[in-house]
Amino acid sequence: MPEPILEGDVPLKARVVAEARRLGFEAVGFARADVPLEADFERYEAFVRDGKQGEMGWLAAAAEARRSLDGEHILRGARTVICLARPYARSSVDEAADPEVVQAIARYARGRDYHNGLRKKLRKLAAFVRTLGGEEPVQARPLCDEEPILERAWASRAGLGFVGKNGLLIVPGVGSLVLLGEVVTTLAIEPDATIPERCGSCTRCLDACPTGAFEAPFVLDPRRCVAYLTIEHRAAIPDELHEGVGGHLFGCDDCQTVCPFNASARSARRAGMPIDARFTPDPRWGEVRVRDLLMLDDAGFAALREGSPVGRATRIGLARNAAVVLGNRADPADVEALTRAAEHHDSEIVRKAAFWALARIEKSTAP
Repeated sequence: MPEPILEGDVPLKARVVAEARRLGFEAVGFARADVPLEADFERYEAFVRDGKQGEMGWLAAAAEARRSLDGEHILRGARTVICLARPYARSSVDEAADPEVVQAIARYARGRDYHNGLRKKLRKLAAFVRTLGGEEPVQARPLCDEEPILERAWASRAGLGFVGKNGLLIVPGVGSLVLLGEVVTTLAIEPDATIPERCGSCTRCLDACPTGAFEAPFVLDPRRCVAYLTIEHRAAIPDELHEGVGGHLFGCDDCQTVCPFNASARSARRAGMPIDARFTPDPRWGEVRVRDLLMLDDAGFAALREGSPVGRATRIGLARNAAVVLGNRADPADVEALTRAAEHHDSEIVRKAAFWALARIEKSTAP
């Protein structure tokens, strides 16, 4: 698929890359959108057959749309997918100063919800791409989290990075602490070469998983994953997984924190290096303790979740998670708040988690 040349001998790809970088995307890759995924789609089908989506029913919906971007589900006549990565990593020095509650939240969710900001940038890039067709009309559709696509598979095909043993896309020099987005277009742009997987014999991510959620390299059972349990799961967290939740209130970065590719990328992103303010901790978290989340009423939860991804866990889920975190912390100073939740919370799920936490504290402090 030869790449069209524009006036002044400036290739389309170079113009798109320049605009993407101007918009704040650190990595850009291109792939054929009209060649269906095969191996990745087969793995997806096996994932759904095994029921590993758990309560995330949307992952099983519109299955055929996940095979190809060229069609009625995404964009009829699509020829190219532009895959993009925007880092949200902060330096370890900056993170060490985060308040107590912030350090219990996955890094991507410590600031403002990223979706709106990322969508705006993707829409701007799509609008730019539509201007590149000359006399022929060009269609371009921005994609961000909501559409049924296998975005890591497409990003890997586009040479944006490679999929690590934890199933996450690793962008060389940037790591896996990135937000992904795509622009699918009818414009033909020369695809990039794929990047070979570079994990080698390293299994740090697999070994670090606190709940043993990896069945094998590249094979995760989300139903055991702390991120799933603390964000998407609505029932009680199974007792046998409470200890694995550890101090994680919302999401988990353990398999990314230990990754050598992230360590080198975060050290390069030195303290004080500019970063989008959207990813810095919201000041509201500095006034909240984990125990305060146990008895949030609807109004308190609404104020806390405004503009924050943490609201996805729901008021009850956040209180449940807080009880488990406090139980794992086993600090007698939390007994009063836990007792109140165990006796008076309006959710049986939270009451049960609080009783578990109290029993764990009692056991850990017994002579």
